[in-house]
Amino acid sequence: MVERDPVAIAIFAKAPIEGLAKTRLIPRLGAKGAANLQRQLIERTIRTARASQVGPVSLWCSPSKSDATFRSLSASYAFPLFDQIEGDLGRRMHHAFCVETATMPTLLVGTDCVVLAPQHFVRCAEALRSGAESVFIPVEDGGYILVGLRRPIPGLFQAIPWGTPQVMTKTRLRAESLGISCTELPPLWDIDRPEDYDRVVAYGALELPDKSTGSDPSECAEPR
Repeated sequence: MVERDPVAIAIFAKAPIEGLAKTRLIPRLGAKGAANLQRQLIERTIRTARASQVGPVSLWCSPSKSDATFRSLSASYAFPLFDQIEGDLGRRMHHAFCVETATMPTLLVGTDCVVLAPQHFVRCAEALRSGAESVFIPVEDGGYILVGLRRPIPGLFQAIPWGTPQVMTKTRLRAESLGISCTELPPLWDIDRPEDYDRVVAYGALELPDKSTGSDPSECAEPR
């Protein structure tokens, strides 16, 4: 087997804290159900990243790496934990790339995509090994689930309207203005809104509560 240069995988994850995780799904699942879903999404992403065998895996944590779930996963899967810095998503991602790409090209991925497979990491890693400046996996709602870079690119993530359908479009324009080429894989889909829930249930990748009993009105809060 031909040895390939490793490509790191940095997973960005929000702690599965009731009332903090997956807030837009709380009206559907309740705070406890949404937190449980977040816990499963994090662990599934870790397993998928490790199965790809493209390089070392790390978990970048919000709000703190001291969260019990993060510590337990780190002990079980033997990977390092890092705190995300303060600031918007672009600032936090740029900092992670500054740290990770100091030693090797890096794929940065979120935890919301249940159809993300090891082969996606393999294809993205190969793109960076082959000289691509950046690689993305867009998602159907207009954002992206994964971005890979060989080096930090100042300005790439600045003034992006995070959380809107314009994220990928604006990122392409920003990359073009910086003279950076973008390699893209076909788009996938993720779970963020209540209307995504039935799709995840049909996909069958997670242990989800029965939708007739999963939402407890006493636990519900307004989406944030």
